[in-house]
Amino acid sequence: MGGKLTEKDMDQLEQWIGTGPKTFTLLYAITTDGCNATTFHQKCDNQGATVTVLYNPQGSVYGGYAPVSWTSSGTWINNNAAFLYQLRFNGNNKATKFTIKPANSQYTLHDGQNYGPLFGGGNDLRTFEGTVNSSGTYFTLNGYMNLGHTYDNQGITKDQINNGNMNVTELEVYKVADGKRQKTVEKECSKPWRKTRDWNEQFLNELTEDIVAFKPLPDLKVTDARILIIGPVGAGKSSFYNTINSVFRGRITQKACSGSAEQSLTTAFNPTTLISPKTPGFKASPTTNDVIHCAVFVLDATTLEVLSTKIIEKMKGFQNLMNQKGIPQIILLTKIDKLCNNVEKDVSLVFKSPEVEQHVEKASQLLGLPRANVLPVKNYENENELDDNISILALLALRQILYFAEDFLDHMLDKKNDEQSEMEKLKLEN
Repeated sequence: MGGKLTEKDMDQLEQWIGTGPKTFTLLYAITTDGCNATTFHQKCDNQGATVTVLYNPQGSVYGGYAPVSWTSSGTWINNNAAFLYQLRFNGNNKATKFTIKPANSQYTLHDGQNYGPLFGGGNDLRTFEGTVNSSGTYFTLNGYMNLGHTYDNQGITKDQINNGNMNVTELEVYKVADGKRQKTVEKECSKPWRKTRDWNEQFLNELTEDIVAFKPLPDLKVTDARILIIGPVGAGKSSFYNTINSVFRGRITQKACSGSAEQSLTTAFNPTTLISPKTPGFKASPTTNDVIHCAVFVLDATTLEVLSTKIIEKMKGFQNLMNQKGIPQIILLTKIDKLCNNVEKDVSLVFKSPEVEQHVEKASQLLGLPRANVLPVKNYENENELDDNISILALLALRQILYFAEDFLDHMLDKKNDEQSEMEKLKLEN
């Protein structure tokens, strides 16, 4: 099958077509085949019914269904079974079908060899003409949308479908045929075990903005959130730092040296040496700026069952100290792509994977923390280019860590205010 069209999307299109089970076979994608009318017709002509899907940078998905073959005939095609549609707008589900206006049915599709998929006599959806080159991250198609001429727009404007532009990150054409398709794990596990927003560029930008906007409480005079990262050798502590740094730098970075489980490079601290008041940098009276605001235990998901008793006891010793001071704790579960083939292929399926869910449960039981405190991540390791899904998962984890730190600081502020109120009360009594 291939392509970006999800099982849920196929189910919806199958329902709209209304003639029984359908298979969807990817024929053409502009990111791999080029945005060229000649190539489109070479790959898609004489293939029978097809569905065209456009994906834009804002997370909107829309397109059209052609019930008959493209043939490069250069003529108008009359077929009342054709329709336009939208599946998502700004990343949110918005399934709408736009059917033919009976009076204009003779202009259902235009089959010109110099055009990409073209729906409607008034150019209700004219995708592109000739050749369109990529600008790097998206294609600015030279077509346009004039929904409402041949197809009934139901009062929905084109801006409410394509965000007022013809920029797309992908345009795909699928052959649609009768038959029962083989469902993927995405369909079998369609109900996620942890809910998030739909993953798209807009969500990535929102996560980035949330994190950039984070500011510790000014009343406590705290300049930075202090996060303690603890974990066994090779669990992925430095790699997580590099992953976050890569997201904000816009390229893969290796600012913090990282290694493997056999040769971890985060070993400057000697855990066998006890800290004492004579230790360089020791502060007998730490300020709010000096204390830890959130502790993060980094665990390799693939080694949970073989962690030594010594390591577990050491982590629980840290936990006892954190619990005494009321410091919130999180588990960062790394290398989750190695648990599940589907997640390895598509990280966005992480919260639909039973294997990942099982390991989240194991990690939760290991340190006695709630499942909500276990955050799966996949660090940048083999990649040379950024991947939005890897970045989104890392930022989801970082945002949650900052939320926990903020909660701790809120508690400290409440405690400080209570102490000040008590002191003022004593002064009045004296």
